Amino acid sequence: MPKQKRFTTGYPGVCFIKGVSVATGKPEKIFYIYYWKAGKKIEEKAGRQIEDAMTAARASGIRAKRISGELSNRERREEIKKERNLTVWTVSKIWEEYAKVKAEIKGLRNDQNVFRKHLEPEFGDKTLEEISQLDVDRLRISMAKTLKPQTVKNVLAILKRLSFFASERQLSPGLNFRIAMPRVNNLQTEFLTEEELKRLLEAIEQDPHPIAGRILLLALYTGLRRGEIVKLQWPDIDFQRNLIKIRNPKGGQDSIIPLNDTARYVLESIPRTDGFVFPGRAGHIGSGVYKIISSIRQKAGLPQGFRPFHGLRHTYASLLASSGDVDLYTLQRLLTHKTPGMTARYAHLRDEALRRASNLAGELVNRAVNHAGQESANVIPVR
Repeated sequence: MPKQKRFTTGYPGVCFIKGVSVATGKPEKIFYIYYWKAGKKIEEKAGRQIEDAMTAARASGIRAKRISGELSNRERREEIKKERNLTVWTVSKIWEEYAKVKAEIKGLRNDQNVFRKHLEPEFGDKTLEEISQLDVDRLRISMAKTLKPQTVKNVLAILKRLSFFASERQLSPGLNFRIAMPRVNNLQTEFLTEEELKRLLEAIEQDPHPIAGRILLLALYTGLRRGEIVKLQWPDIDFQRNLIKIRNPKGGQDSIIPLNDTARYVLESIPRTDGFVFPGRAGHIGSGVYKIISSIRQKAGLPQGFRPFHGLRHTYASLLASSGDVDLYTLQRLLTHKTPGMTARYAHLRDEALRRASNLAGELVNRAVNHAGQESANVIPVR
């Protein structure tokens, strides 16, 4: 939008533009002043001719005060804001302290992005005491219109953590109400059928890439997460005792899982280096490898929404659970789940295996009874 024409007055640094009175609809002058401060030219609205009873002389007086050091309304508000931020624990200031203390936790960068995008614009300048339940409800309803339920839940969870952090560290009182977290039903247990698994193994065998296929095989044979696989280093593999050390897994603490024969065969087929099992930059393999993995998925004809690492981990767990030979506690240890509830999604597969075993017991009993009946029918009675 082009800048409106400025008309000079008889006073230095005072000008006006032609406008229309909001109250009367009649033409009026809108006065502006300009001056230099710290080498920067400042232009400030002085007031309207009718609404503010502003004149060129009055505007010149305001300009003189600014030059002498008196703050403008905007500068005064900014100063108050700065002073307030130094003495009051606003949500933004609480986040800064939280980020310093929790610098080592996983997912902090993602939490920071969520905070900057969704929480800071709404509550950054407020204290926790100034936030009402109605404020949070309005934010939740607004986000629910465009964001996924899990994202909304993540935003509210961060606010909840900041409230607890501020209260625990005695920075400020926390929220004086309980945040109602939205229910999220996004449980996905992806696994491959026998036919899909066969096609995947064939596609891996046919692919010439030296790394991509082996990464997928290791995910299938160990159930390791993507981040755990790409961060795997050769010192973490104990070939003598057949153990794999998982550094800083999702559960938080280092874990050790058995190295089975099939996974061992995969690892022994990889050229040995001094660093990562799958060479990359600080435990991150290149995007080209992920493209090959996607290509293998397509060649195997797997569903478009199938996520290779999640899906192969679930396939590993589902096969063990449905075998009937592995209890849920053992499965929890193999998957390095922090709580039994995370492994509970596979309980129905374990139950199905037990049901099959129970049915087999019934069949064996019936078979034994029938066999005994046949034998008694062949017995010749003795007189």
